[in-house]
Amino acid sequence: MTKYHRFVFYGLWLLLALVQSGFTELIDDEAYYWVYSHYLDWGYFDHPPMIALMVRIGYAVFHNELGVRLLAALMNTGTLLLIEQLLRRQKPFLFYAIALSLAALQLGGFMAVPDTPLIFFTALFFVYFKKFSENKSFTNTLLLGLVTALLLYSKYHGVLIVFFVLLSDRKLFIRYQTYLAGIVALVLFVPHLWWQYQHEWISVRYHLFESNVNPYKLSHTLDYITGQLLLPGPIAGFVLLPAAFYCRIHNSTEKALKFTLAGIYLFFFLSTFKGKVEANWTSPVLVPLVVLSHNFLADRKKWQKILYRLLPFTVVLVLIARAALIVDFIPVGVIKERYHSWQGWPGNMKKITKGLPVVFYSSYQRASKYWFYTGQMAYSLNTYRGRKNNYNLWPVEDSLLGKPVYILDTDRTGYYQDSLFTAIGWIGYRYDSAFASFAKIDIRPSKKLYQARQGDSLSITYFPNVPYRYAQFIESNHPAGDLRIAVFNKNGWVKDFIIAQNLEFLAAPQNRNAVIHIDIPQGEYYLRFAIGAGQNPPTHNSDKIRLIVE
Repeated sequence: MTKYHRFVFYGLWLLLALVQSGFTELIDDEAYYWVYSHYLDWGYFDHPPMIALMVRIGYAVFHNELGVRLLAALMNTGTLLLIEQLLRRQKPFLFYAIALSLAALQLGGFMAVPDTPLIFFTALFFVYFKKFSENKSFTNTLLLGLVTALLLYSKYHGVLIVFFVLLSDRKLFIRYQTYLAGIVALVLFVPHLWWQYQHEWISVRYHLFESNVNPYKLSHTLDYITGQLLLPGPIAGFVLLPAAFYCRIHNSTEKALKFTLAGIYLFFFLSTFKGKVEANWTSPVLVPLVVLSHNFLADRKKWQKILYRLLPFTVVLVLIARAALIVDFIPVGVIKERYHSWQGWPGNMKKITKGLPVVFYSSYQRASKYWFYTGQMAYSLNTYRGRKNNYNLWPVEDSLLGKPVYILDTDRTGYYQDSLFTAIGWIGYRYDSAFASFAKIDIRPSKKLYQARQGDSLSITYFPNVPYRYAQFIESNHPAGDLRIAVFNKNGWVKDFIIAQNLEFLAAPQNRNAVIHIDIPQGEYYLRFAIGAGQNPPTHNSDKIRLIVE
């Protein structure tokens, strides 16, 4: 056993990940990325394409949860193998103890989410950065550029890794090999940048200007601090965190690791003043955390003893948590809803809906999960008061125009004559013989900023860009609906101005003019065009338009 300890450790780690993958219900986002894999592309509304490709490959092998997570489980094990190459001294049992102390690597590492390839390629990036630092050969330069591109294709947070590594050593800026590696990465990343350009930098606009932009709350900062104390452990975190920061630097790679550790923590701490920060956004720090804490603890037996004494408690907690993800025996609402709520009833709903496509309102999670567990096409109709997602880009809505569907709604169940009680609550449903929704119509105003005085009228010139299929449908079917301009402030929706109560004019797109009466208080707002169709709620039909009321 002692002789083959590495084989035993990595074999059991991978085996547990595969078992967990096969017997744990998909979480909402994993189902969403499974739908990604149906529409392989160079980019998506929320993320770069790496996770879609991973799911596509794994699902081709196994048509179930294991297939969705197959490459994630393999990458999770591979991450540890890569991290081990970054250690200054090989103390395998200390390394195993640190890895087993990190619940995040065990309970989250098998999931098919962008953080999994992000952590893997962060580790791979540092392995090749170490080789590049020791020998700036042409081969090492090219490989570093390649891995940098793969890092960026995993999740946009990869930019932070590159930034803090460059910041850690000013000499990198006078080495031509650094620029050569950057050019290689950029060339390989061009297809994604071109996709962004074609989609008007939709991901950039969303992540920088729309997502996570909220009034400051002290709870955002406190929750962030608490989450980051629990992430590297949770029990051993108070040993590993200080150990990583106390670790003395011996080479440029360790310096880059430390800059990355501190930089990411600081960056997201500052981000809490702009909005809520999810605990997993700092997941790349697990790589420098393991390496630096290991290097520090390697020479400190007293610290090691504390870690070893805490390890059994972490292992027991993780094993209980693993079991709870597979078997519903813990009466905790969040766990039941997240991991044990999509068994049985999707099949019943499929029979009720006669296998027809279904439409959920503003829930890409439920649409995706329903699609996965029934094989029945599902669409998320994203209403104008919520946010967009990739269902606004995929050719799903337009494929359903005028066709029979069932509308499923989990929020306004009282509006429906028919409903079904499920593990996620009551679901109201109704049959729609000719579905109509117009999220693909893009309305463009003549200006991005308007100013008006309170009590005055505001004239807005706009052009509706209507895809041919939609124009043809409107001209042939004369669907009921309306065009409105919605007003929002920093706290959310304020009011609507209905500017047209029929949609037939959209069949012949041309410049139009809308006049609204500014009966709202002074302040800064943004406007959004929205189109309602029949009984379906209005959709997003324009970008944000700034409005200043004086």
